[in-house]
Amino acid sequence: MAGEIAADLKSRIAAASLGVSPGLAGGESGLALFFAYLDRARPGEGFDDLAMELLERTIQATAENPLMPSLYSGFSGVAWTLEHLAGRLYEKDDESEDAGEEVAMAMVEHVSLTPWLGHYDLISGLVGFGVFALERLPRPGGEECLRRVVDRLAELSEHGPAGVTWLTRPEIMPEKDNEIYPAGNYNLGVAHGMPGVIALLGPAQKAGIECRPLLAGAVEWLLAQKLPAGSDSIFSYSVAPGVTPGPSRVAWCYGDLGISAALMVAARAVGEARWEAEALEIARHTAERSLKDSSVVDAGICHGAAGVAHLFNRLHQATGDPLLGDAARRWIDEALALRGGEGVGGFRAWAPNEDRELGWREDVGFLTGAAGIGLALLAAATGVEPEWDRVLQVSPV
Repeated sequence: MAGEIAADLKSRIAAASLGVSPGLAGGESGLALFFAYLDRARPGEGFDDLAMELLERTIQATAENPLMPSLYSGFSGVAWTLEHLAGRLYEKDDESEDAGEEVAMAMVEHVSLTPWLGHYDLISGLVGFGVFALERLPRPGGEECLRRVVDRLAELSEHGPAGVTWLTRPEIMPEKDNEIYPAGNYNLGVAHGMPGVIALLGPAQKAGIECRPLLAGAVEWLLAQKLPAGSDSIFSYSVAPGVTPGPSRVAWCYGDLGISAALMVAARAVGEARWEAEALEIARHTAERSLKDSSVVDAGICHGAAGVAHLFNRLHQATGDPLLGDAARRWIDEALALRGGEGVGGFRAWAPNEDRELGWREDVGFLTGAAGIGLALLAAATGVEPEWDRVLQVSPV
């Protein structure tokens, strides 16, 4: 199935019909990641050359049209892909020819801004810059960038009786969310909220950046936000004064499954058995939820069946729990059942258009499209370690 996705993507690349940005989430960086891992699973078929071609195109496009710094749609995501594939797809540069050092130094300067007025999250904010810095380690700029990211997160943190948390301020929220959360909210999604912070602080502490009190306080606050027993999910989408929390979907971006994976990453990084037990309990609860109850409608990594399967697969590999292995296989079957006669390699995404109208769309990308589905299928069907999922903060093994 991954081969059919690859064939469709190759034909679009050859026809110059991709029409996407250089970015990681939906652009050519994400496609390069897919073809690089496909080459590791099926070497000698030219997928490495295609991945390199895509990387070179991303570098040229970024130089000609500078991007915002965000991880998933900006230049730090392009840089993360280059760092990640160095030594996997191509030889690392000598220190005297380190192409990533300029980006790393630019990121160090960027995350030195204080007070920080932008997002703190994984997709477009501080956590995403920290994920780039972790991938950069131990090369020049990586540690300093990571240290300053942690400093900015510490400055933004709120401390209270329940622990440590981060407010998503109303001025950086979409207008439609301001109607619901006029004072902002405390986001519980890995993609846009504090579980992403937890999944960053664990590896940062392991890398030698002292942040254990901040991390411990964040975990305690998160665990204090559980919904009442008997709720469909353990956690809501967010917490805010005057807003009654409700159950969340089954997904990476939001919901219990993403929180479980993020908590497992932090627990393994710092050797916290209690946090690991909590992560496992959350994952097992999620494994009991059905497709009908999940809000899953397509197959993408972000909030689709392939992404759900991949997280269960990684949690099963980390813990050996058979219930999670069964869930991974069930969700792979669900992902394959969503394949039809249209789309990219037979897969389409349920997504909004420019007018925010939901419908079935063709999507070649990593986060919500065919490239990400292909990576998840490769992880399920081959012995190639899916280290690419560090960019999702779900690599606990």
